[in-house]
Amino acid sequence: MDKYGENGMNNKFHDASLKLIKMFNVVLITIPFALVWMYYYAERTDAPYYAKGNWLIIVLFLILYTIYGHVYDALLLQISHISEMVYSQSLSAVISDGIMYIVCWLLTKHLPAVWPLLLVLFAQVLLSALWANVFHRWYFRKFPPKRTAVVYDMREGMEKLLEEYGLDKNFCVEAAVSVEECLANGMTVLNGMETVFLYGIHSRERNILLKYCVANKIAVYVIPRIGDVLMSSAKPVHILHLPILQVKQYAPSVEYVVVKRLIDLIVSGAALICLSPIMLITAIVIKAEDRGPVFYKQCRLTKDGKKFMVLKFRSMRVDAEKDGVARLSSGEHDDRITVAGRMIRKMRIDELPQLLNIIKGDMSIVGPRPERPEIAAQYEKELPEFALRLQAKAGLTGYAQVYGKYNTSPYDKLQMDLMYIAKPGILEDIRIMFATVKILFLPESTEGVAKGAVTAMTPEQPELSSLGKENKVINAVGSMRD
Repeated sequence: MDKYGENGMNNKFHDASLKLIKMFNVVLITIPFALVWMYYYAERTDAPYYAKGNWLIIVLFLILYTIYGHVYDALLLQISHISEMVYSQSLSAVISDGIMYIVCWLLTKHLPAVWPLLLVLFAQVLLSALWANVFHRWYFRKFPPKRTAVVYDMREGMEKLLEEYGLDKNFCVEAAVSVEECLANGMTVLNGMETVFLYGIHSRERNILLKYCVANKIAVYVIPRIGDVLMSSAKPVHILHLPILQVKQYAPSVEYVVVKRLIDLIVSGAALICLSPIMLITAIVIKAEDRGPVFYKQCRLTKDGKKFMVLKFRSMRVDAEKDGVARLSSGEHDDRITVAGRMIRKMRIDELPQLLNIIKGDMSIVGPRPERPEIAAQYEKELPEFALRLQAKAGLTGYAQVYGKYNTSPYDKLQMDLMYIAKPGILEDIRIMFATVKILFLPESTEGVAKGAVTAMTPEQPELSSLGKENKVINAVGSMRD
């Protein structure tokens, strides 16, 4: 068998193994709920089920856990740390258990005891930790890092980024070369490689490399340019008897716009009611600290460049920008942040008043984060495409917030926002809403930027790589807090 056939067999074994392991996890986490349902809740329902009915309830939990596990990337054994998987699986279990508690409530017609489900959750967390530890170790013993090459254009540093995120266990980078060097040598550097990363390469050169890799059964990861993201929204049209793709400006259907607005009103209204006690306590704490205003208003941009006043709980001193210069927050070490401000930022409470902006219609729950006009103007001087974010209404959360970090570069955040704009959909909005819950308790999503940073850089500059923890990168950041 030639090497390509052998690689194909290895890939099939790899994929089949992962599927079985993930299925085992779903069954494992379902077992504690199944036992408690069968031996406690089932017999306390108003009209007890027969066997098929009980199994239907268990299958419902299994489906819920599978869905939320997918939303929270809970089963990405090959690229996630053990702690990340346990956290994501536990979150998926919490939500699934919570929904099933409501189901139990409806079936018993009275408020059932919650302690059995708490025991279930405890067992699920333990089983999740056991599964993650055992199979994480097994996976990296069974499947060694893939021989990897990185081919880049103007943006270097992918090999460092893989190492920073712990993916050097998956990808052993044996070569990192510029696209010019790779093509000049006849792509011989790719010989024997299992994986290739194409980092910010123009379409002409990239197409040559793609065709070579596909022909030689080399897996390719493409880090796109903005034009590539715009092309992802293309629709095939049948004219001229030619393969034609149509790309046009963001134009969601009327049905999508209406349903999205209804969801905004219902979800933000319900959240305001449920969170009103927390908001009242927060207002009292802020006022008590320095007698300053409770809320902070600031001009931001939304759809088509329209200006509006975003509303937040004040987390900085009243004179934070007394010299009139717009500055990005440098995180928890920013001396402008008040004591109360540090607390409400860590818990994301400072963003809650924006629910009023959503009800008013200036914002949506999901969309690109609104930027200050001054900051946006600076970015657009060297990154004109930054204005493309304004095709959609600004949001409380978005694709860039869920999958990026606070100090992800403007260029990369722009691409994430454009990925969302390229394919609008209610299911995608709902998925991002639920995915937002996961990042609420992750500190890296609110990391600051270099103190006093206000400038943006062009995507061609090497400094604008995604190495978020390096000082040379964190002076270019997207959305600004306060």
